[in-house]
Amino acid sequence: MAEQKTRPPLSLIEAIIPVASLILLVGLSYYLFKDGGADGPNQVGMAVATMIAVFLGWRRGHTLHELSDAAVASVSSGIGAIFILFAVGALIGTWAMSGTLVTMVYYGLKILNPAYFYVSAAAITAAVSVGIGSSWTTAGTVGIGLMGISDAMGLDRAITAGAIVSGAYFGDTVSPLSDSANLAAGAADVDLYAHIRRTGLIAGVALAIALVAFWFAGGATGDVDASYKMAMLDGDFHISLVLFLPLFLVVALALLKVRPFTTIFLGALAGGLLAAIVAPDRVEAFAEADKHVPTGLAQVKGVWEALARGYVSTTGHPVVDQLTTRGGMSSMLTTVWLVIAAFAFGGVAERIGVLDRLITPITRVAKSTVSLVIALVVSILATGIATADQYLAIVLPAKMFKRAFEDRGHPPVLLSSSVGASATPTSALIPWNSCGAYLAATLGVATLSYAPYAVFNVANPLLAIAAACVGAGAMRSRGLKA
Repeated sequence: MAEQKTRPPLSLIEAIIPVASLILLVGLSYYLFKDGGADGPNQVGMAVATMIAVFLGWRRGHTLHELSDAAVASVSSGIGAIFILFAVGALIGTWAMSGTLVTMVYYGLKILNPAYFYVSAAAITAAVSVGIGSSWTTAGTVGIGLMGISDAMGLDRAITAGAIVSGAYFGDTVSPLSDSANLAAGAADVDLYAHIRRTGLIAGVALAIALVAFWFAGGATGDVDASYKMAMLDGDFHISLVLFLPLFLVVALALLKVRPFTTIFLGALAGGLLAAIVAPDRVEAFAEADKHVPTGLAQVKGVWEALARGYVSTTGHPVVDQLTTRGGMSSMLTTVWLVIAAFAFGGVAERIGVLDRLITPITRVAKSTVSLVIALVVSILATGIATADQYLAIVLPAKMFKRAFEDRGHPPVLLSSSVGASATPTSALIPWNSCGAYLAATLGVATLSYAPYAVFNVANPLLAIAAACVGAGAMRSRGLKA
């Protein structure tokens, strides 16, 4: 500790360089490779930005061994997210093989009005996420089905993904079952339900704005006759309500607060078991096992293959095959690569003091309530960019701003609600953040492609600032100092 205190802190320019390098390199990757940047170029850019941060830390007295340990420790903290990514890949593979995914699409085509699909998608995912408290589980189950319905209707994938993300993150922000809502309340030492009441007001307005926006975005223009596609889906997969069983299992486990990885992976195994029961011929054909392999083991091989490498549909109908050829743990490997690169950068940046150097001057110049909340929101966004982790974007700014809020006499719930309204939604808008990377891999739409349409996620932090303005105005009208 004594050695660490003698190290000169980074200058402001030095602290800006790694973050600016990261944004510049990933932006250049997007310009050159478009959505293909997530398949490798983004990761290379992040590795270069990490080396720049390592060089700056080395110049300030940190050893290379110490910086390496910081990167490794940061990556270790992201192992949970990596396992969830693998579980979602496995789930998509077995749900495609069992017909669960096709059944979701079939009934979606039957029930949902194509003209109002976007607003319906946002409302459905909002309701589900409030009930289970997890944006990741919502996107990885219901969201996948809604993307399939959108494709079958010929709708815009980016807008659909934006609607799904908007709804999923509403529940993640306000549900008492949400780990991020509990973390925001705990970081500010606020009662959970007091936090949810204030955050819910902000999030409710943001969701209303999103629903209005998606209402006007509409959906399919003109009449959409899905009867032919529905007939193909039914003919190839024999649609029945039984195929919803893996989805019901996942929702039930989520409501029981079973850990996300366990919930999703059990849903994947349930999909594989269901496939072996309702469509053993399909599973055996997919396995392509040798003739001497017993039927039971051939079934195991087919399910195993779907879990590991995804399902490949060979119905001969392009619409069906495109919908159901997907998934597998291996499909998540490039996203895992991105998460590892992002967490390594975040670990080094945190160790050399990038965040402290960037955030401390902001807290000093923020004098009024409004400027303090603006500084907090900006700091949360900077933390999400620099550390690539939603939870750090909640905890670190909350800790760093807690004293400033107390010194100005602000109630702790103002801090917690501002953190909750900003950190949770904006994490989905950063391509290299674990949330942005997960959603892009799960929904099949690049983060920067759906981000402009994630209306709730963009509006919520802005409304947190607006709420602070209204509160400051009310205080001034009562003759109090804002």
